[in-house]
Amino acid sequence: MSKFIIEGGHPLRGSVTPSGNKNAALPILAACLLTDQPVTLHNVPRIGDVETMLQLLADLGVDVGEWQGSTLTLYARRVHKATLDAGLCRQVRASILLAGPLLARCGELQLPLPGGDVIGRRRVDTHLLALQALGAEVAFGRNFEMSAARLRGADVLLDEASVTATENSIMAAVLAEGTTVIRNAASEPHVQDLCHFLNGLGARITGIGSNTLVIEGVSHLSGGEFTLCPDHTEIGSFIGLGAVTAGEIRIRNVQPSQLRMILFVFRDRLGVKMRFEDGDLVIEDGQELCIRPDVGGAVPKIDDAPWPAFPADLMSIALVVATQARGTVLIHEKMFESRLYFVDKLISMGAQIILCDPHRCVVVGPSRLQGQELISPDIRAGMALLIAALCAEGQSTIGNIGQIDRGYERIDEKLRRLGARIERVE
Repeated sequence: MSKFIIEGGHPLRGSVTPSGNKNAALPILAACLLTDQPVTLHNVPRIGDVETMLQLLADLGVDVGEWQGSTLTLYARRVHKATLDAGLCRQVRASILLAGPLLARCGELQLPLPGGDVIGRRRVDTHLLALQALGAEVAFGRNFEMSAARLRGADVLLDEASVTATENSIMAAVLAEGTTVIRNAASEPHVQDLCHFLNGLGARITGIGSNTLVIEGVSHLSGGEFTLCPDHTEIGSFIGLGAVTAGEIRIRNVQPSQLRMILFVFRDRLGVKMRFEDGDLVIEDGQELCIRPDVGGAVPKIDDAPWPAFPADLMSIALVVATQARGTVLIHEKMFESRLYFVDKLISMGAQIILCDPHRCVVVGPSRLQGQELISPDIRAGMALLIAALCAEGQSTIGNIGQIDRGYERIDEKLRRLGARIERVE
């Protein structure tokens, strides 16, 4: 099993360019099934989850072109079957995103249970209820068996603002007969990217960026070209990295409008010094991290919620930064009851953390971290442990790094260019 060997405590300096948004790439790749014309995508991250999705698409008959840097062309001229490989589906949560486009394109499919990070219960009910509202019949045995002679527009109220359920609903609705209204829709940047991509192919989606989407069904979609936005989660990860390691890091190609709550939490809650300069975000040298208390000296809270609130995928990163900041903060992970279970590894490194319950922990900082042997439990916790190892004293090893590779493109190469002492051992 591959692992990282990290020598911590060395300053990191230089510039880094974030890859394309992972959570935009996966639904957009799935949406290529909706047209029988070629689609060219730019700024696609070459990560494990994308490679798994491409294998699933190729297995369905999609012509997946050769990588040209971060550019990829897909041609779903024919989709020869709608039975998905169970082993591949177990590798990636986003396999469920194939349900909407396959119903629209083929009228039926068998969907094995999706896999992905083990961070708590991850419901699929919202997907099924939305697809049923659009006319699909769903039965669950060993697999989900779905069919629809014809999808029809409907007024759909999602029972939670699920990102992937919103995306599945959008993809099912664009070719459905009539008008679909999706209420309580997720509005994250990657959901917006999917909508803009589909509109570029001829879809008619309005309300993009809001919690109510209106979709006028069309008879067909054309081919096209699209560039994915930079990954705000990777940008947030590099903010955390720059905050806890000495030196100045310049993050290129950022979109400030996508970073407002991320910047608020890191800057105004945790005291990270940063500035915008010539279109880049600069994490400044000489950080003196200090948790800002609430009025009257009350202990502040960092919590996650649907966009535009703080993203759940950055809670692990914020937690590590809090271990290096002076003061006390409550971390409240509302969405996933197992995401905080990696804190025992930070405690073994010397962090002062009290796990109150599956959703909450109290962090008291700053703590001097010591290198340890660690295992990456999921993508985001793996990146958080990697950041902790880079600011710790001594050597750390991180195993199961395939989890990190699922979400971060060549992260060790990017870190070495910043001066990190990190080695990948197969």
